[in-house]
Amino acid sequence: MVAATTLIGPAAETFERLFAREYRRVVSIAYRITADAGEAEDVAQEVFVRLARSPRLPDEALPYWLYRAAAHAALNAVRARKRRALRERREFLLLQSLRAAGEHSADPQALLQREQGRAAVRAALLRLNARDAEVLALRYGGLSYAELAGVLQIPPAQVGMRLARAERAFKKEIERDTSR
Repeated sequence: MVAATTLIGPAAETFERLFAREYRRVVSIAYRITADAGEAEDVAQEVFVRLARSPRLPDEALPYWLYRAAAHAALNAVRARKRRALRERREFLLLQSLRAAGEHSADPQALLQREQGRAAVRAALLRLNARDAEVLALRYGGLSYAELAGVLQIPPAQVGMRLARAERAFKKEIERDTSR
């Protein structure tokens, strides 16, 4: 862990405990957005490095900062890939041909539909405004309403409303894709 080596004494120990406690959730949030385990781990590492280099936040705010930073970093990583849809299609076709050669029981049509559904979800998420994409990624990344309130820095009573609005916007984007 490179970032922790730059910290000395109690700060390093505190950082190690926080890393051990929150790493999996940070990766989970990033994975929900990027759909790539390696990229999600890269995003998590980037977030923890940024934390190690930044002025310290109050300890109770650190998990929320990590979750929000993970969502932002993951969304930025996905948006940076302008040719993602084409590359995913090529990768899918390659995987489909490999699976067809190795697995006779796999239904190619079901595999294609599942991959197309995932691509449609990612594309719709990228078209949403950052606020809506963030709340959806965090909620479906496993955060509770209380944790969402802490991350978004809003009263807990507003979480449901914000989430419902984001889900409606997401549904419109999905329906826009399917109506073409």
